[in-house]
Amino acid sequence: MRSFLLCLMSVLALQACGARVSGTVGEACASSSRSAANPALCSCVQGAADRTLSRSDQRRAAEFFSDPQQAQDTRQSDNPSDEAFWLRYKEFLGTAERLCSGE
Repeated sequence: MRSFLLCLMSVLALQACGARVSGTVGEACASSSRSAANPALCSCVQGAADRTLSRSDQRRAAEFFSDPQQAQDTRQSDNPSDEAFWLRYKEFLGTAERLCSGE
């Protein structure tokens, strides 16, 4: 399993080398003002989003890059659909952290 993850991370890194970042979340990451944002990291984060979030969830998550307060409001919401989204978003964050921590 570990060798599979290392291989997957290598493939993601190679895809990102010199390539333009694509995808809703990846583009939001790349256009953010965060100092750690770079093409390799943002491509990896997009890969995690592709594995864990639907397209509509990705659009919603991408908005958090430009409006962190929206993430906070969603996290604290009592609305059942917000709560369900937040659980999926947390899964995405965990996946991104595992896959992209070396980027």
